[in-house]
Amino acid sequence: MNKKLIAVAAAASFAAVAQAQETKVAIAISGWTGFAPLTLAKEAGLFKKQGLDVTIKKIPQKDRHLAIASGDVQCAATTVETWIGWNAAGVATTQIFQLDKSYGADGMVVKNGIAKISDLKGKTVAASPPGTSPYFALAWMLKKNGMSPKDVKVVNLEPQPAANAIIAGTEGIDAAMTYEPYLSAVRAKPDAGKIIATTLDYPMVMDTFGCTPKFLAENPKAAKGLADAYFEAVDMIKAEPKKSFEIMGADVKQSGEAFEGSQKYLRWQDRAANQKFFAGEHAAFSKEAADLLLEAGIIKQIPDMTKLADTQFIK
Repeated sequence: MNKKLIAVAAAASFAAVAQAQETKVAIAISGWTGFAPLTLAKEAGLFKKQGLDVTIKKIPQKDRHLAIASGDVQCAATTVETWIGWNAAGVATTQIFQLDKSYGADGMVVKNGIAKISDLKGKTVAASPPGTSPYFALAWMLKKNGMSPKDVKVVNLEPQPAANAIIAGTEGIDAAMTYEPYLSAVRAKPDAGKIIATTLDYPMVMDTFGCTPKFLAENPKAAKGLADAYFEAVDMIKAEPKKSFEIMGADVKQSGEAFEGSQKYLRWQDRAANQKFFAGEHAAFSKEAADLLLEAGIIKQIPDMTKLADTQFIK
């Protein structure tokens, strides 16, 4: 075998070994704009650079914990209060970094005849089932207005069909809980309905990334790699916004320009923001959220709050 063939064979062998050493990890997310840097990290090779072989699965929030419990995925992205519900239901999970904070990207949309949240008493609201972010947002907004989900009739629709129901003027649906990019679809159709409240009025939607304790214990280097790749993706968005928006938009069938519009209503959280968030805000919000989940009957008992997060991977 000549030297050239030996070099080619050696390179192929090295590539095979490198691929074999990549840690496989499956992540459950949705098409929510805030999760998009995870898609960017995969498509731009940032996970691979960290030695990770990542599979991203689109799973509705109401089913994501079932995928974790079955072992179909090891990690997921969801809202802070959802992790409380999962742990209360016996699905052990630990948050390791924050993804985003909503600044108007989640909200309640209503038919034009409704002026304020208190007008919804006795009316029908479309929202995802209990245990999801839209349902929690509904419970939170109602509570801040002296009401509870018992004061309205909740019809279970996911965020996209919920927004579409308002746009289409569906009979029997007075309001809906949704988020970007579907919230912008309602913004674009003022004759059909309006946005009555968002997370600018009620700042309570913040997303984090977490994994099973088993995965974290067995793969601490991979967990650090997941966090580092996410932070690299956030940096890439700042450095190459046009390219980044095109990649992230394509995943949810949006143009780069349309995606750029929908991301204006949230803030992705870099390493410094993460360290600040987990220094106190995370625990304070989790306590208030847990009390509301218990009061609303979404959970039967509050889980061990000291095990909800592990901050070693954001250093």
